[in-house]
Amino acid sequence: MSLFEDTYRTISAKYEGIFRDKGSKFIAYAFPFKSEDQLKELLLEVKAIHPKARHHCWAYRLTPDRAVFRVNDDGEPSGTAGRPILNVLLSMDVTNIIVIVVRYFGGTLLGVPGLINAYKSATQDALIRAEISERTVNDHYGVTFDYLHMNDVMRIIKEEGIDVDKQEFDNQCYLEFEVRKMQVNRIVDRFAKIEGCQLTYLYTL
Repeated sequence: MSLFEDTYRTISAKYEGIFRDKGSKFIAYAFPFKSEDQLKELLLEVKAIHPKARHHCWAYRLTPDRAVFRVNDDGEPSGTAGRPILNVLLSMDVTNIIVIVVRYFGGTLLGVPGLINAYKSATQDALIRAEISERTVNDHYGVTFDYLHMNDVMRIIKEEGIDVDKQEFDNQCYLEFEVRKMQVNRIVDRFAKIEGCQLTYLYTL
């Protein structure tokens, strides 16, 4: 992702794909994926559906800047399963996604080129069926301010079209909101001009 790019492509639902070659069957499952904490649960889900499958290979890509990824060949020859799955994610420029491909062995060895093609093709089939959407990269902030400055704060929220995720109103007020990354500098500058207003960066998603 370039310095000025603040969008990324991902999926928001589960999709399946399939590829067959010489009796072997490769079934791909694409899932939305926001944290490595989901990995074990999703693998267990797929293994519960296909307990007799020989292999459950996978690759994932994480974060809006596409910087985090992992692959696993699950007993297939090195580089023949996880990497071809990942290469499809790279070529289709999607992130926050995991694809798990289940293989049922058909009795005929496919060789390295055959395996690479099979895992790639099953993944492609799942993503061709998928609805891929473009999301904006949003920074999330918390802002603390005195109740007397409520009108000033809410004016910024309204004029900038900011989505508020959480709000607490008392003598000291608190809001959590998200703002598109390309708008951050302008909005931070506006809040900085309000006396006693404290802005805290929370996370990017």
